[in-house]
Amino acid sequence: MVDAGLRGLIRLALLLPLRLRLWLMGRLVARLVAPLTGYRQRALDNLSHIWPDMPTAEKTRIANAVADNAGRTMIENYDTDGLRDRMATAQVTGPGLAAIQKARANGTPVLFVTGHYGNFEAPRAALVARGYQIGGLYRPMSNPFFNAHYAQNMHALSGPVFEQGRRGTMGLLRHIKEGGMGVLLFDVYDSAGQIFDFMGKPAPTLTSAADIALRTGALMVPFFGIRQPDGISFEAVFDAPIPHGDPVEMMKAASAALEQRIRADPGQWFWIHRRWKPKRQRKRAAARMAP
Repeated sequence: MVDAGLRGLIRLALLLPLRLRLWLMGRLVARLVAPLTGYRQRALDNLSHIWPDMPTAEKTRIANAVADNAGRTMIENYDTDGLRDRMATAQVTGPGLAAIQKARANGTPVLFVTGHYGNFEAPRAALVARGYQIGGLYRPMSNPFFNAHYAQNMHALSGPVFEQGRRGTMGLLRHIKEGGMGVLLFDVYDSAGQIFDFMGKPAPTLTSAADIALRTGALMVPFFGIRQPDGISFEAVFDAPIPHGDPVEMMKAASAALEQRIRADPGQWFWIHRRWKPKRQRKRAAARMAP
C-alpha cells in the first residue's frame, strides 16, 4: 500500500511542469512527510548535537530547508532523462576537472566520492550528459516493492549500478579495476566504520572508497551537486583528487571536503540521516564509566 501510494505520487508529480513539480514536492516533504515520519525532529536533534548553541529558529529553518531539498531531490532523480538534459548545460567547475579528463583519455579509473548534499546525482548526470559512463553503489530501500523501481531508476541514468553489500562492492571493484568510473556515498552511519570526527563529533565512517581506490589505482575525486538559490539549477563541483595513502586519512580528507560544503550551506545536507546516533554513544560512554 505504501509503495502504491508513492508510485502514484511520483507519476502525478512527473506530469507537472518542472518548476511546479519541484516546488510541490519540496513543500509536501517539508510540511507533511518530514513532520509525520520524524525526519524533521531527527534533523533538529542532529543540528543540536553539532551546534548546541544555535538558536531554535535557525535550526528549524535549516531542518525545513533540508526536507524541501530532499523532496526536490527525490523527484529529480525519478526523472533521469530530465536531470541529464538539465545538467548538460549546467555549470561544471573545480580543480579536479583536468584530472578527470586526463584519466578518461588514458583509461585511468576514477572513483568519485560524495555525501547526501544538494543533489548527489547531479554531478553524475553532468558527466553522463558529456559522454561519460559512471557506475555506482546504492543502499537498498527497506520496502522491497519500492526498492524494485528505485533500483531500476538508479540503472536508468548510467551503469553499472550495484546494490550495497559484499557482492555489490566486489562488482564495483571489478568495474573500477577494469578502468571504469564509479560513485560512492560515504556519509552514512555504519558501526563497522573507523571512528573519527565529522562536523566536530565522533562518527563511524567506512574506508571502502579509499580501499577501492588503493586496490585499483583509481583517482579518488570528491564531487558535489550544489543546488542554486532558484531551487532548480545546479553547479557541479569536482575537487582535486585525494592523494593515495593511509585509508583513514584519505576518508578524513573526503569528510573535510564535505564538511566545507555543509558549513557553507547546512540546508543542503541530509541532516535527516542517523549520522552520529548520539543517544547510543552516550549510553556506551556511560557504560564505560560505570564501575
